[in-house]
Amino acid sequence: MSELNNLALKILGSGKGILAADESTGTMSKRLDAVSVPSTPENRLLFRETLFSSQGMRDCIGGVILYDETIKQTSSKKKKIPELIANMGSVPGIKVDTGAKTLAGSPEEKITEGLDGLRERLKEYYKLGAKFTKWRGVYVISKNYPSKLSIASNAHALARYSALVQECNMVPIVEPEVLMDGNHTAEECYQKTAEVIKKCFDELILNKVDLKGVILKPNMILAGNKTKHKIASENIAKLTLECLKSSVPSEVPGIAFLSGGQSELEATENLNLINKINSTSFIMSYSYGRALQQSALKFWSKNIQDIEGTQKVFNHRAKMNTLAAQGKWSKEIENK
Repeated sequence: MSELNNLALKILGSGKGILAADESTGTMSKRLDAVSVPSTPENRLLFRETLFSSQGMRDCIGGVILYDETIKQTSSKKKKIPELIANMGSVPGIKVDTGAKTLAGSPEEKITEGLDGLRERLKEYYKLGAKFTKWRGVYVISKNYPSKLSIASNAHALARYSALVQECNMVPIVEPEVLMDGNHTAEECYQKTAEVIKKCFDELILNKVDLKGVILKPNMILAGNKTKHKIASENIAKLTLECLKSSVPSEVPGIAFLSGGQSELEATENLNLINKINSTSFIMSYSYGRALQQSALKFWSKNIQDIEGTQKVFNHRAKMNTLAAQGKWSKEIENK
């Protein structure tokens, strides 16, 4: 399995991170609607191709998570999208879950679906050029949640998915996202996140998944978005690192954080602070969607033919996050 370990290290090596461009058609339509751009397959492709062919992509992005629509599209230069990404020195990946549905037995919570027929879909994606995959489990925090049922069910699904992915010679990204929605404290987020991650790894080990060929995509330890008890960025970094140290086996090569509702600047600053105090063997990088794309999308929406200007905005954000993934970012560099 050293081949999968090498691939995981290639995706996250040298401060590089992952561009999460796996928004479903519905989600991408909402984002384009918000900036008054018609959500057509052509426009969705144009925006994504603009990012995929940028200098920031070549310099900073080690992997791109695609959606089913995008992995099958052809670029304006008549190249398949996975080929375009590979030619930029990055690794094409694919989201393979089919979304979070109501969890039977606990209707306030979600279970991620998509295991049925997954083996066959993985073979198809591999032929299309995908080398890694993503599956997201979601958990809410409140007085009674996440429940033991939610934690166990989602961990089992993530493990089954990971075993099938490695069987197909791809690297699974395991994404157990404890949502920041709610009025919980950072300490509660810490406790629940640790419990969720530990259970995920128990199941991964039970399902004989090679941990050296896995990338973990967790949330940072944040206070809920509705609480008055916010914590300083330095404490976010400290708690996040402590949580991961206590719950992630040392064999895992890399951790790529999700941005999960943080602003672009918060996601960069918090990643930088984590890396400044990172005393573990884990690579600590990023797998951002909105926190990499939002400013570029806003700029692009003013004139969707301004490829160069849009790329300049994206290049800056990608560079800032890659500096943060090495603990080298600062507000001075950000505002240069």
